[in-house]
Amino acid sequence: MPSDRPSRNDPWYVRYTLIALTLGTVGLLILLPLVNLFVQAFAEGATAYWNSLFHNADTRHSIFLTLMVAPVSVALNTVFGVAAAWAIARFRFPGRAILTTLIDLPFSVSPVVVGLLFVVLLGSKTPLGGWLLEHDYRVIFAPPGIVLVTMFVTFPFVARELIPIFEAVGSEEEIAARSLGATGWQMFWRITVPNIKWGLLYGIILCNARAMGEFGAVAVVSGKIGGRTDTMPLQVQKLWEGQSNADTASAFALASVLTLLSLATLFIKVGIERKFRDERTKIE
Repeated sequence: MPSDRPSRNDPWYVRYTLIALTLGTVGLLILLPLVNLFVQAFAEGATAYWNSLFHNADTRHSIFLTLMVAPVSVALNTVFGVAAAWAIARFRFPGRAILTTLIDLPFSVSPVVVGLLFVVLLGSKTPLGGWLLEHDYRVIFAPPGIVLVTMFVTFPFVARELIPIFEAVGSEEEIAARSLGATGWQMFWRITVPNIKWGLLYGIILCNARAMGEFGAVAVVSGKIGGRTDTMPLQVQKLWEGQSNADTASAFALASVLTLLSLATLFIKVGIERKFRDERTKIE
């Protein structure tokens, strides 16, 4: 019977060489840039750090816009992801394979191309975009366009996490609940959600992390209008390209906020991943 314990048969110099290469690569490519980022962000002190974030109106707006776009996109993609995963796992219908393939499409399309597609579809010179403008609905170069492209690049995460869970859990408990007189909503909240909760949270965390850091698609549809359509990644670029040392310090400060949000997301993800793994083990 094979053992689950790691093999100790490799020569010691092979093990330590591989460990050293791994730690060295992680340190050079991840830890060193992170440490340098925070050193640069706090180089002028905590007061200057705070001022660079909140005394610039465009920077404040970029933080607000990012914290608005990400939750809206995640909430809408959560609804879509649950519905799509349920449909794919529970039913067999024409076009099921195509739907599964389309869910994976954002993984293979460049975000810049995604932004261009929405500009071609909803721009002011297109029939649909022109009609929306006539009725005072602006999508491109406005927050709705940013939400749309952010949803596009992030919508696979929730669905992809839930499809295998729905398939592994099966529908027996849901069928039993319905046969005992439970309504659709009672079945969903008391049977379905508890069975998928860790996978759902895991997908939401991944979706949120991707939404906060999206750059390419947002850069195309936003127009980079200062104080109106700049998200945090776009504002970091603008500040970095500024001519003064204050702009550079502000760029590092805002980048550190994004990094802190990412690190918080990572720690939450690790905790959920552990629960998710335990849940999958119980199911299997």
